[in-house]
Amino acid sequence: MRFKDRVVLVTGGGRGIGAATAERFAQEGARVVISDMDVGPAEEVARPLKGLAIACDVTDREQVDSMVVRAVKELGRLDVLVCCAGIIRDNMLFKMTDDDWDSVIDTHLKGTFLCARAAQRPMVEQKYGKMVFLSSTSALGNRGQTNYSTAKAGLQGMARTLAIELGPFNVNVNTVAPGFVETRMTRATAERMGVDFDAFKIGAASQIPLGRIGQPEDIASVIAFLCSDESSFISGQTIYVRGGP
Repeated sequence: MRFKDRVVLVTGGGRGIGAATAERFAQEGARVVISDMDVGPAEEVARPLKGLAIACDVTDREQVDSMVVRAVKELGRLDVLVCCAGIIRDNMLFKMTDDDWDSVIDTHLKGTFLCARAAQRPMVEQKYGKMVFLSSTSALGNRGQTNYSTAKAGLQGMARTLAIELGPFNVNVNTVAPGFVETRMTRATAERMGVDFDAFKIGAASQIPLGRIGQPEDIASVIAFLCSDESSFISGQTIYVRGGP
């Protein structure tokens, strides 16, 4: 029960890594707020966890500010922010449209910035907080993902900067960078490439030293560690969770 009486907000919590993360926190005693673009998936996750579901477009400042205010008003505080909201619009550079670029950059970078800016207010006031941003191994570069790779690399820089700014207020900020994880997003990548998803997973596993692909729960475990008091002296770091170096 590492998170007993803690309040945790997870964006993009209606599916995949976000849903697994919300479930992990709830299992360890947290009261969870699950945010998603559509309230339906958020409610599905929140219901068995007795959590609070909120529909929020993270690229909209007013919606983000309102979400954080509501979380604090209804649950009394905000201790943890986990930013999992994200989309992909993969394409080679010469085919990538302005909208492909803008939508991915806005969702990942602007969305995380808006959430972090809103969440730091109650965290700074109570002099306690944890933030984890979801980066990716794509931050190191990945064919067909100029927009996504740029956004995920930017999140690492954002976390390092916020760790410096918020450290004096006892707020830790880190990023987790997953490798291949079985989610709707990796399924969409296989579809874009015209590859059978099962074959895609087998091919990915063959390149991973541990011999298997990741599951959302693998990532949730690391996020939970970084948001626990066990990691109170870790801030501004990026942890690659990819089954190998």
